[in-house]
Amino acid sequence: MLCTSVQGVVKADFEQDELVVLVELNHLMDLLILLKEHPLCRYEQLMDLCGADYPQRPDRFDIVYNLLSVSLNQRIRVIAHTDEQTPVPSVRNLWKCADWWERECYDMFGVLFSGQPDLRRILTDYGFDGHPLRKDFPLTGYVEVHYDADQNKVVYEPVKLTQDMRDFDFDSPWEGLVTLPGDEKIHEKRQNIKPYSL
Repeated sequence: MLCTSVQGVVKADFEQDELVVLVELNHLMDLLILLKEHPLCRYEQLMDLCGADYPQRPDRFDIVYNLLSVSLNQRIRVIAHTDEQTPVPSVRNLWKCADWWERECYDMFGVLFSGQPDLRRILTDYGFDGHPLRKDFPLTGYVEVHYDADQNKVVYEPVKLTQDMRDFDFDSPWEGLVTLPGDEKIHEKRQNIKPYSL
């Protein structure tokens, strides 16, 4: 039904007993409205909306909608591709819970949603630079943030490491110990010394 009745469906396949549909971005809303309102589908709940980053592709982001039909006991995953500038249509008018997830997807990946009136950061601080779930996001930074109850605000401080960087030799952690019971032969081979006996 999906491949023939909805324009823009690129692929529909089963992955681990779940139907996964890839749809062109400009036909995403048509498909989602059909899935929610058609009597044979009735996907009443948006269980999750998330993103995935593939920076080697021109349309680097996957926007993933996980839907549940409670009345029919069925699940479906709908995926659309977008880039850094092209906004994805908001589904907040279909499922109110999408408000939070669209904000999270914007915050973590930088994906824009058209028709979303509250596109603010939700997990990172307002002055945060970048989007932490992008593959090209740096792994370390120079400042860290935490909430200071005495100052009643979020405080930025230089990163403090709890220990200096260490060099590891990747040998056995037991090398410096005396021979443990049961290791006498290997210890004798490696060290050329008489094993300790109990």
